[in-house]
Amino acid sequence: MSSFPGFILENLPRPPPRKAQAESTNPIQLLAALTWMQWLLFFSGWLAWTCDAIDFFAVSLSVTRLEAQFHKSAHSVTTSITLTLLFRPLGAVIFGLLSDRYGRKWPLVANLIIVAVLSLGTAFVDSFGPFLAVRSLFGIAMGGIWGQAAGTALENMPMESRGLFSGILQQGYAVGYLIAAVINLTAVPHHNTWRVLFEVAAGISLGAAIIRALLPESQYFLQRRQAAIDSGVVISSSEKTKVFIREMGHALRTHWVRCIYAILLMTGFNFFSHGSQDLYPTYIQQSKKLSAHLATIATIIGNCGAIAGGTIAGYISQYLGRRLTIIIMCLWTCCFLPLWYLPTKFGPLAAGAFFVQFGVQGAWGVIPIYLTEISPPAFRAVWPGVAYQLGNMVSSASSQIEATAGDKIKKNGVPDYGKVSIILISVVAGFIIIVTLFGREYHGAHFENTKAAFEENAGFDELDHEGNPKRAAAPAVEDTEKGETESAEKATTTHV
Repeated sequence: MSSFPGFILENLPRPPPRKAQAESTNPIQLLAALTWMQWLLFFSGWLAWTCDAIDFFAVSLSVTRLEAQFHKSAHSVTTSITLTLLFRPLGAVIFGLLSDRYGRKWPLVANLIIVAVLSLGTAFVDSFGPFLAVRSLFGIAMGGIWGQAAGTALENMPMESRGLFSGILQQGYAVGYLIAAVINLTAVPHHNTWRVLFEVAAGISLGAAIIRALLPESQYFLQRRQAAIDSGVVISSSEKTKVFIREMGHALRTHWVRCIYAILLMTGFNFFSHGSQDLYPTYIQQSKKLSAHLATIATIIGNCGAIAGGTIAGYISQYLGRRLTIIIMCLWTCCFLPLWYLPTKFGPLAAGAFFVQFGVQGAWGVIPIYLTEISPPAFRAVWPGVAYQLGNMVSSASSQIEATAGDKIKKNGVPDYGKVSIILISVVAGFIIIVTLFGREYHGAHFENTKAAFEENAGFDELDHEGNPKRAAAPAVEDTEKGETESAEKATTTHV
């Protein structure tokens, strides 16, 4: 058994083999090589994730109006955001399991319809109690989207395109914020009601559900169902469900260490994004004494940096590897924190927001494909989704941590949220780098060649370091059970 330093050295992040790099051509060729169906399936996954962001940010953009509507403080209103975050893991479990069992199409369609209904329901509430209840239920629905969106968007992509499209997919969240911000700046003042933002969000989510319903099932699931038919072994739906449950247990027992790693990683990542975003408008207004309008513009500029960073870093990860790209983006973020904090004028502060979010979301751009590649191959919807949402749940206290620290760290009698944020961002960036060093990488994983979760022994499927499927554990288990049975029968015969 190798020593701990030897393990660290052997496992250091490094670029993928030259063969894998050679398969990663320039982005124009990658875009041109896709079929219309691959484009449409990717778009449906991206749109689902974008809708998720629109519906979520509708509350944070409406806090002032919601205070007046319900006669509650901002702290009370933002309780709904905390409840939404806390309930998201439950949705990741429910809809992730449904997606891995029944396919990528109809569970996502149902999920989007529920999101639309609950968003519309938010627009009709008139008292605070029902508002909190609806947003809690919305958290369950919201939690199911990311894992399914990533599965739909990426598993139909050619292997060499997945890094680029991972970055584009993840930045659907930033695009969703921009869309919600535009609606909030235009339609909401025009109609003079916060409800219109939730009504439009519901309509967009319903449109996304219709688009997904019109498209076919994921090619991966169609192939696995056809493989079962070709094998001549056709079992009932109830038997498939029993197999699914059994294989889920096998996957947990086989990959529990990797599961803990993913949760730790996503805890760091969610603190990374929340720490750089949640109190940024407050920091710009209170610490830098700029107007709410300029704070909104700076936030939009930051989101533009996020979109650019996520897309570019996702593409670069095809050459540098997933973990090395994450580490570089964390270091990039820390390098631009002085520009994010020290200036007093709008221009440099906006530039700081752009470059910091370029780094933060650049690291995030790798996450959809990285989590997908290190997941148990048969459980690529539930496993990444649950890890993502559990990390989000742990980090839900991020804004409260920053607010509490701001009460202790002040400048000219005002909470110095900028200093608090750069301390948090720096510590979290270091944490992410350390956790990433202990991870594994399956760059170029051909998970599309593995079994589906409703097939026998799917829970034992793994990928080797070149990304090819292997299944070593299951035969050993079967042989052991067979040997034990034969021994027992022989012992019984001898005794008789």
